[in-house]
Amino acid sequence: MTAHLKLRIHVTEPWDFARETEMEDLTGWTVDYAIDELEEWELMLDASYKMHGTVHGRVLISPRYIGERLNRVFDALVGLPVRIAHRLDGEWHYAMAGTVSLRRDKENEEDS
Repeated sequence: MTAHLKLRIHVTEPWDFARETEMEDLTGWTVDYAIDELEEWELMLDASYKMHGTVHGRVLISPRYIGERLNRVFDALVGLPVRIAHRLDGEWHYAMAGTVSLRRDKENEEDS
């Protein structure tokens, strides 16, 4: 079984995301990183967010720029620019942008 890859997404667009949702960042996990051919990863969120009256518990991310690959997140120092989609009426809709980075557990941070 593939281990969960824990990620943190800092949403930069829409600019009022934090005010609207009362969340600075989205955190979650994926196993999609294990499949090299995937250009998008679905993240199951640790905590759902509500935007425009709809609750979202998962998002889909893809590289923001042509030619980029999501697996570059393993080499990124700060984060990798991504487009962020949520489900609406059974389909994915890209409506946000941000940066994704590896999430460190607090216990591991204390060891560093």
